[in-house]
Amino acid sequence: MKFLDLAKVYIRSGGGGAGCVSFRREKFIEYGGPDGGDGGRGGDVWAEAVEGLNTLIDFRYQQHFFAKSGQHGMGSQMTGKSGDDVVLRLPVGTEILDEDEETVIADLTEVGQRVLLAKGGNGGWGNLHFKSSTNRSPRSANPGQPGIERTIWLRLKLIADSGLVGLPNAGKSTFLAAVSNARPKIADYPFTTLHPNLGVVGVDGHEFVMADIPGLIEGASEGRGLGDQFLGHVERSRVLLHLVDGTSETVAEDARTILTELQAYSSVLMEKPRVTAMNKIDALDDETLAERRAALEAELGHPVLLMSGVSRHGVPDVLRALWREIEPSRAPAPTGTPDGSWQP
Repeated sequence: MKFLDLAKVYIRSGGGGAGCVSFRREKFIEYGGPDGGDGGRGGDVWAEAVEGLNTLIDFRYQQHFFAKSGQHGMGSQMTGKSGDDVVLRLPVGTEILDEDEETVIADLTEVGQRVLLAKGGNGGWGNLHFKSSTNRSPRSANPGQPGIERTIWLRLKLIADSGLVGLPNAGKSTFLAAVSNARPKIADYPFTTLHPNLGVVGVDGHEFVMADIPGLIEGASEGRGLGDQFLGHVERSRVLLHLVDGTSETVAEDARTILTELQAYSSVLMEKPRVTAMNKIDALDDETLAERRAALEAELGHPVLLMSGVSRHGVPDVLRALWREIEPSRAPAPTGTPDGSWQP
């Protein structure tokens, strides 16, 4: 299945059916009068978050979603049938934006969450509604209200507990493959990862979801490389894992490049807890390792963990550091009274 995280769709709710102008005409019925029924209401357009989806690829092949209009009213006081609704089934984490691509209409973050995108038009009244003491034979009826037509954007932001960031070839995909059942493409050239990958990671009996995004390079915020188009997928993460290639001779500059691009994208990412790990330490001797670790810690101002995604040396320590940041958000919600005592 191909990955798609941005789609433009056109929606339209159904129009209401027109009211009916009708009069009762039956043999042996002394009093007839108006009996025109109302029109049926048009169908709505809904968006619903469902399980089992992690891409918007379905909306590449179908962009138009039109609900059915209501049927017109009929004689004998018969109301027209209402139009069927249309439901857009979206993956959890989808943002629904207005046509300007900035105004957020809804953010679907939970399974089963439903949002009304376009309300169907009401059906028109039949002439029975216009009967009065002074107008015994009304010959007018209302037309149905038209549906609502609009253009919206769907933007998917994967929901993961932790997100992987780093330069191309920092070993992000190798790390994800080593700690989960995910099988991202791994090769010895930059930009091997072309779309985000998700994996379920386990450590000390706990599990959490990790997202790997394509590598960032200097100028990504200006569109260089793959740009920063995938950073939205780690924007919801509770903690970021910043991987630095230990075999690079400029580890400090590499780390600063990533932080600069994160800051250019959103200050929200810079405020998130961050764990920094120097990868590929199995390819370094002790002296070089100590020197580059010291340079990296001096640049970042906090401790740096050491690991190797290939030999898995130091990987459990990195996962435990991530879990310490994630664990508070997994604490069960408190119940009972504020002082902790239970109340029926």
